[in-house]
Amino acid sequence: MKVNYEIRKNTYYDSVTLMLISKEIKKMEGIKEALVGMGTDLNKELATMLNITTDEINDLGANDFFISVLSEEDLNMKEISIKVDELLTKKKNDSPSDYNPPTLDSALKYQADSNVVVISLPGKYAADEVRKSLKSGLHVMLFSDNVSMKEEKELKTLAREKGLLMMGPDCGTAIINNVPLAFANVIKKGKIGIVGASGTGTQEVTVIIDKLGEGVSQVIGTGGRDLKSEIGGIMMLQGIEALLKDPNTEVIVLISKPPADEVAKKVLKAIENSPKPVVVDFIGGDKELIEQYGAYSCATLEDAAYKAVALVKGEEVEDFNGFTLRDDEIDKIVEKEVSKFHSKQKYVRGLYTGGTLADEAMKLLNKDLGELYSNTPLSPKYKLSDINKSIKNTCIDLGDDDFTVGKPHPMIDPTTRVERIIKEAEDDEVALILMDFVLGYGSHEDPVGEMIPSIKKSQKIMMDKGNYLSVVCSICGTDKDPQSLEESQRRLEEIGAIVMPSNAQAVRLASKILKELKGNC
Repeated sequence: MKVNYEIRKNTYYDSVTLMLISKEIKKMEGIKEALVGMGTDLNKELATMLNITTDEINDLGANDFFISVLSEEDLNMKEISIKVDELLTKKKNDSPSDYNPPTLDSALKYQADSNVVVISLPGKYAADEVRKSLKSGLHVMLFSDNVSMKEEKELKTLAREKGLLMMGPDCGTAIINNVPLAFANVIKKGKIGIVGASGTGTQEVTVIIDKLGEGVSQVIGTGGRDLKSEIGGIMMLQGIEALLKDPNTEVIVLISKPPADEVAKKVLKAIENSPKPVVVDFIGGDKELIEQYGAYSCATLEDAAYKAVALVKGEEVEDFNGFTLRDDEIDKIVEKEVSKFHSKQKYVRGLYTGGTLADEAMKLLNKDLGELYSNTPLSPKYKLSDINKSIKNTCIDLGDDDFTVGKPHPMIDPTTRVERIIKEAEDDEVALILMDFVLGYGSHEDPVGEMIPSIKKSQKIMMDKGNYLSVVCSICGTDKDPQSLEESQRRLEEIGAIVMPSNAQAVRLASKILKELKGNC
């Protein structure tokens, strides 16, 4: 094997763009492995792991650019370099913006009336830009991760002092004044305001609100660590205050994984005497504590959406923990699926791109299936020793750091899941694959289309062995999203996948199928 490479000193490109270009270069004939990236410590470490490093690459700085490929023979590096430049030019031309300012100051000169800045930089540089933005009176959405807890608290404290939002770090979803930011869907404008410490969890609530005919006023992200003890819920409290003052918000929804106890009480105290009804989904959190402070607690993300819509409409608020299809229709689906399995098939494999959706799935599955293995398990004893090898009933969060080091998030590039489903189909005891598909801005331009060939291949692998593979999924999206909910659902159903209206309903159906299957064994 030979390593061919090219180095360009002091040349910067966006890391996500380069990750996607690496994927395209790897497809070229004769190339076994490829990495196109900046000379960061992470990329140099990744190049070493892929056996495509050199002394020259190891000496690069974070502002240096390199192309490195592994092949069995010497390749024409000039041809590869031209292809990289073509892809870089295409990415640039695909940008919806006519002007891409290189600095914050130049951006403000170009668009002086801006009041929100979205920051996506390597973590060690991000804090300085956030600080500068806040001091300039700008709200901030910080997409970057790898920002220290100390810096996060300092920046959020500064934002609070200035009456500004500092959404993040690692904030992936927001809709401000009906404008989707980062990973977000096209949602109708309405009267429901949301503060969410969860990206895909927030997206799931917003799309179900949209499907129910209502809309959102503001969707404020906080970043996943905001409700930890070290941060104290600073931005969720800021978000609540903003929505309480917003004349266009009539109902408030709070979304998070269970906060630290003292932070949960602080947040709930802030809404105890709210003149606006508040729906709280601390996923798997303390129901009694939430209701003690006068809020509406929720069983699932879908339940939160239903309750918020009922409150806006002035209807009776009820728990939604079933199906939108009639019971006899669900029973018919279960009976049909179970009749196709071989006797040895009995396990589910959840392959998720959304972390909160995976977490919700595990909490629901755990009630019916008991032990459930994962790279992000509910209990440490069920943590996979090898994340690349599933055990019995397994649910994987493919967007966790375990799978994304040196790679784009699976909502951007589904390759990891494309490969994983085929591996799962080689296990004769697997009966059912459970998946989410997240549409909207920021996500892959066609996540369903990327997965269909591997789903079909997995189905054939099973069929050739006399088995059957049941595929149950949900689509987090709307018909106004660029990828189209209706078209995405149609294509999945054409290949035999069962598409449910929400993640919670998909999981409940999967549980019913597996329980019935177990009863028949």
